[in-house]
Amino acid sequence: MTMEMKDSGSVVLTAYHPHSPARIPGVEQSFVQDIPPSHSPASRKSLSRRRINRMLSNESVPPAFSRSNSQASMDSTSMEDFWCEVESIKESREDGSEEAMLLEFKPADEGELEAEWLQDVGLSTLISGAEEEDGQALLSTLTRTQAAAVQKRYNTYTQTLRKKNKHTVRDVRDIFGTSDSSPTFETVPVSPVSPNGIQLPGQKPVWKSVSSKSCLDCGIDKGSPSITEELSYDVSFSESITVLPKTQEWPKNQRFKKEDSALPKFIVRKSRFGLTEVGDLSPEDMKKIRYLSLIELTAFYDALGVELKRNRVDRVRGRENGLFGVPLTVLLENDQKKVPGVKVPLIFQKLLLKLEETGLETEGILRVPGSASRVKNLHQELEAKFYEDTFDWDQVRNNDAAGLLKMFIRELPSPLFTVEYLPAFITLVEKISKIKLQLQALHLLIMLMPEANRDTARAFLQFLKKVVANEGKNKMNLWNVSMIVAPNLFIYKGKRANQQEMQAAATTAHIVRLLIRYQDILWTVPSFLISQVRKMNEAAMNNSKRQLMFDKGVRKLLRRKTMERERPERPESDIPEGVIRVYAPLHSKVSMAIQLNSQTKAKDILARFHCENSHGSSQNMRGQIQSLHEIGGNIGQHCLDPDAFMLDVYRANPHAEWVIKPKAS
Repeated sequence: MTMEMKDSGSVVLTAYHPHSPARIPGVEQSFVQDIPPSHSPASRKSLSRRRINRMLSNESVPPAFSRSNSQASMDSTSMEDFWCEVESIKESREDGSEEAMLLEFKPADEGELEAEWLQDVGLSTLISGAEEEDGQALLSTLTRTQAAAVQKRYNTYTQTLRKKNKHTVRDVRDIFGTSDSSPTFETVPVSPVSPNGIQLPGQKPVWKSVSSKSCLDCGIDKGSPSITEELSYDVSFSESITVLPKTQEWPKNQRFKKEDSALPKFIVRKSRFGLTEVGDLSPEDMKKIRYLSLIELTAFYDALGVELKRNRVDRVRGRENGLFGVPLTVLLENDQKKVPGVKVPLIFQKLLLKLEETGLETEGILRVPGSASRVKNLHQELEAKFYEDTFDWDQVRNNDAAGLLKMFIRELPSPLFTVEYLPAFITLVEKISKIKLQLQALHLLIMLMPEANRDTARAFLQFLKKVVANEGKNKMNLWNVSMIVAPNLFIYKGKRANQQEMQAAATTAHIVRLLIRYQDILWTVPSFLISQVRKMNEAAMNNSKRQLMFDKGVRKLLRRKTMERERPERPESDIPEGVIRVYAPLHSKVSMAIQLNSQTKAKDILARFHCENSHGSSQNMRGQIQSLHEIGGNIGQHCLDPDAFMLDVYRANPHAEWVIKPKAS
């Protein structure tokens, strides 16, 4: 069930509690009862703070361990900041400064959840019964744990359908080629890949201390432990879980260590294919990444014995024009008319830029609220003048800009991290205890996000990282920032709040902390997913070729062309092994044949083109970052890491074209 607040102007935290304990008498009203309107805003704040403190001091559950006075004081202060932010959100809505939005939820009928899941992972063919190439290609690339997750949902769907309609449906054995229609769904251990690429039978993944520059480093501040955990993305997360934990659930009175040094240091060592960021793949391939990520996330939760919960949103209503309260996709469509190709809303970019230029060193930035009346007036003025470029940004104070930034996020018709998957975000902390496993679940959730949400979230997290980096002057450490930002990301309008939301405050703050600290890792596409996309594309191409061979007209045409051919083509063996032709349309020398060896990297090819074209390059490419792209074959388009070893990439996709062009921003 979802915990709710009292009146329509209040907020609801989307923590999911499948077995919520009985409500504690008097607790709900201690925070959410109406404060008499005769009180001034200052006295209302004071009353609210006193109620918060009473709730903090009267927790019914004893602490999990004894804490020092300073630790208790820090927890109380952080919780007070969290709930003062909640109260600030509530008051702004009561004042009418934020327009109402409406999220309509659909009730979950039996079997509908599984049907929607199959559609969301690109397997609607299993519901319709049609022989679609994409669905068959996707099924052919699944790992054992992923196939078990699909099979489990399909079994539930078909069983429900038989009970409700008694329709004939495809047997699961026809889909997976199994002899048993009631298979078990236990995780099958798969050996990880050793550094030399050879699988070691029966060996579990090894997380070891490393020291290398050839990796993605999400470090921690001074005073942190020296041990570093290396993450491998060669094997799917669900396949790496070889032992099913008895329970992963945190105790209800869990305490998070607030010190930044409590978070481990993770790195992802670059494979010979390098690292791939989200924006490095084509939209078509990213769509397949989303399909695979949902399947993998489901298999991962299954392996941990955790139920993957999703909200079912029927309709999201928002404004169709303006700046605040407009769906991200609509806002970006309007912005792209002004700035083609923009990926983050212009108003959001401008607010971030304003704060980065003048507000990063402001003490209490994000925490200390701006003037409610000034923020309201600025909001109205921005709506009227922003697109006309007549708004005066010099008049905006830093705390007011921070207030507008948080208002923009809160007023989105659908939360930045999407209503659908908010329960999954909460579950990954409440049900999974190890931070490494939390990070893996979070990674897949980021891969699932719509492009507009993911790009906007990344811009926001990059800004928050800069705020934390200036802690010495602004007095905002990672935990402070996380506690203030969490209500704006994980709360949306509803009815009522109670102690369960207070207990979830630290949970949502911990999620924000992970997002800020490990954002460089989280926006990197796991290599095992890219490998699956390659296999999926190859399977689709092979299916297409087989289909063409059944077309009589095509077969006749091929026979005629074969008979008319007088000169045989150069035998394939005459083409030197490992030679690629690289095209650079913006250079004076537009193509070059390059012999690859085991040490040739993408950056070596870029350097060679730069050297030979240093005085004759096109004016259009000056000031732009040039990258080597892999196009076609078994990938749509892939911007290569400069450290990628080209012979390995060539062997993985020998039919690709290689083009040097600017990297998409």
